[in-house]
Amino acid sequence: MKKNKFECVREGLTIRGMEFRPQGDHLPIAIICHGFMANHKTVVHYAKAFAEAGYASYCFDFIGGSVMMSKSDGKTTDMSVITETRDLESVIEYTQNLEYTDEKEIVLMGCSQGGFVAALTAAKLKEKIARLILFYPALCIPDDARAGKMMFAKFDPANVPDTFYCGPMKLGKCYVSDVLNMDPYEEIKEYAGPVLIVHGSNDKIVKTDYIERACEVYRKRDSKEEVRLHIIEKGNHGFTKKHDQIAIGYIKEFIGDMT
Repeated sequence: MKKNKFECVREGLTIRGMEFRPQGDHLPIAIICHGFMANHKTVVHYAKAFAEAGYASYCFDFIGGSVMMSKSDGKTTDMSVITETRDLESVIEYTQNLEYTDEKEIVLMGCSQGGFVAALTAAKLKEKIARLILFYPALCIPDDARAGKMMFAKFDPANVPDTFYCGPMKLGKCYVSDVLNMDPYEEIKEYAGPVLIVHGSNDKIVKTDYIERACEVYRKRDSKEEVRLHIIEKGNHGFTKKHDQIAIGYIKEFIGDMT
């Protein structure tokens, strides 16, 4: 397996990440998105698992998406799920144009906010995405914005300040305004490909109701593609090593059965 740094650009800002690649040509592509306040290092083990399964796999830091030593450009005050979808589209375009990848075989995976971003992007790109994998996707973000309570942040949704703090992370008004009128289920339903969702039964940030409704939306599509849901007992928002082993097993089963 080769391990390389990569860079691509979105609107003049540089996105930086890591590539994990087995030998061969026409390799299917896997792109993994980290969650809120995290960075690409938190999902490296997933990227390695995809590479071991024969994928050219990529993880990266969202622009302005991290407070933990981000390698990418950008300010956290300019970040939202919408800007992150544009970041992901730029990474997709970059990977599609590599001489050793198969642009028709792209798997998107995301954790928490990265899962929401992956779902939004898959719905936008539709058949260009072969498979979608969501780990505890934060489909609650629009509801949280409307409630004026997003994790550690509290604000008046009718008068959102220009900047505010969510724990150590300074956010901008766009983080709220970009989702304030969004119906996440209407947004994600346009993706018609196979979907895998893995969630923890003890997740206190994204309630299981959001996940079950997402499955219902995906299953009601005009599509015969499979929708798989796995609930990991006692799993939290962010898996332990033990639960990650289970979750990675679900990934390998999902991509193995589909190829």
